[in-house]
Amino acid sequence: MTAAVGAGGVAGAREVGWVAGPWEMAVRAFRWWLVNYRRTWRGSIYSSVLNPVLFLGAMGVGLGSLVDHHGTARLGGLSYLAFLAPGLMAASAMQTAVGESLYPVYSAVKWQQTYQAAAATPLRPTDIFRGHLMFTSMRLIMNMVIFLAIMGAFGVIRSPWMLAGVPVAVLTGLAFAAPLDAFAVTRKKNDQAFNVIFRFGMIPLFLFSGTFFPVSQLPAWIRPVAYATPLWHGVALCRALNAGAPDLLGALGHACYLVALLALSLAAGQVTYRRRLYV
Repeated sequence: MTAAVGAGGVAGAREVGWVAGPWEMAVRAFRWWLVNYRRTWRGSIYSSVLNPVLFLGAMGVGLGSLVDHHGTARLGGLSYLAFLAPGLMAASAMQTAVGESLYPVYSAVKWQQTYQAAAATPLRPTDIFRGHLMFTSMRLIMNMVIFLAIMGAFGVIRSPWMLAGVPVAVLTGLAFAAPLDAFAVTRKKNDQAFNVIFRFGMIPLFLFSGTFFPVSQLPAWIRPVAYATPLWHGVALCRALNAGAPDLLGALGHACYLVALLALSLAAGQVTYRRRLYV
């Protein structure tokens, strides 16, 4: 009995003295999003499959037949479908990131107040922020793997390097998700700012960052704006990977841009989450 109590006391002391690491706490926040996702994953899988199929079918095959008929010299000799698919993969990552960032964060902090409930536990605002980004990363990986499989079904994967397009697209999505999370958590009164982001941010980026046509076709005065957008870097890198053996220096430049933006956004998110949740 004494031995049992002594052993229990030691175990109890270890349990009381044990402190979870920062990333382990973030995993706990991630698990909440995962439990919540169990109710909705079927619908998201349908859209994850249908969106690339419809886009590649309508734009790549349908519109592409007209584009290819007039020559493909400006597309680097690629068919329009082969030109579009890798760029659309990066653009799809942006759309997934936006969908998992703005309103889910606003709902968690404003309507459902699950963030406030989590902040009342040992979870810190930084853990909550990282946990949500972990969930967004999971969704991005799922969607990009599905997109790559659909590209294979359409027969537009031209190089084994395109396998690296999955982590590149995920990085592109996170370069959008982190700053949008950091911004969305600051909204207190309403979500009107989100409409501005969609209308004057996401839609122009989707249309004019090289996804559907080369940026070189834009007027010269606006090209530097397109080159400064994270989506263009993701599109250019995915397209280079699919074309085969990409230029190492150029690929490194695209990746460093996206990593730097993600790092800055992570730092900003830690500040905005702490200011909003520590009141």
